[in-house]
Amino acid sequence: MKQDHSTLKTLYAAFPSTIPIMTAFLFLGLTYGVLVNVSGFPWYYATLMALTIFAGSVEFLCVHWLIMPFHPLQVFALTLMVNARHLFYGISMLDRYKGTGWRKLYLIFGLCDETFSINYTIEPPAGIDRTSFMTAVTALNQSYWVVGATAGGLFGSYLTFNMQGLGFVLTAMFVVIFLEQWLKQKNRAAAYVGFGVSLICLLAFGSEQFIIPTMLGILGVLTLLRRPLEDKLPATPGPESESGAAHSRVNVKEEGNA
Repeated sequence: MKQDHSTLKTLYAAFPSTIPIMTAFLFLGLTYGVLVNVSGFPWYYATLMALTIFAGSVEFLCVHWLIMPFHPLQVFALTLMVNARHLFYGISMLDRYKGTGWRKLYLIFGLCDETFSINYTIEPPAGIDRTSFMTAVTALNQSYWVVGATAGGLFGSYLTFNMQGLGFVLTAMFVVIFLEQWLKQKNRAAAYVGFGVSLICLLAFGSEQFIIPTMLGILGVLTLLRRPLEDKLPATPGPESESGAAHSRVNVKEEGNA
C-alpha cells in the first residue's frame, strides 16, 4: 500500500491518540509557566525552555537552578537521575527509529514518557507513513507543552484557580494504554514479569526510588527469558515462506492436471 506523507493528513491521524496528553500537558505546562512568572523571569523564559529542554521535571528544576548559585556537576547528576529512564526508552525504540532519516534527531529529542507510550504501542492508520506519524505525535505533544508554558508565563500572575490533582490525567492515560495492550496480547509473560519486578522493587526501595531499579530488573529478567518467550510466540510467515507455499500449491496443481 502506498504510504501517505501529507503533513495535514498525518497530523489528523495522530491527533486523536494525543488528546489525553494534550489535556494534561496544557495544564501542567500552564503550571510551569506560572512558576516561571512568579519566580521573576520574563514570560519567554518558559517558552524557550519548553522548546529547547522539553524534559518535564527538569524544567521545573531549572527554575530553581536559575535562582540559586550554579553547580554544573550537581545539575548534571540530578538531571541524569531524573531522566535515566529515557535510556530504556531509547533502547526500546531502536528498531522503530531505523530508517527515519533526518527526523531521527528530533524523535530522540522529543521522546518523553507520553510520546514513548504512543509511538511504541500504537500502529499508524493504514496508508500513513510510520516515520511521519511518529514525528507528528512527537511534535503535537511538545506543542501542547509549549503552548501551556507560554500561556502560564504570559498570564501566570492573573491565574488563581486550583490545579491540584490534574497530574492524575497522565496516570489514567498510562493505565488505559496498558489495558489495551493487555487485551491485544495473547502471551502476557512480559506483563507478569513487569508486575512482579515492580512490586519487589517498590517494597525494597520505596515509592520514591523504585523506578530505575525496576527498569534494570525488567531488562535483566526479560533478557534472560528472551529465548523462551520468543519460542512461545506464534510464527508469522514472511514473504519467502508465503511465496514458497504458493509455489508448492502450483506444483501440486500441475501434478494433479498431469
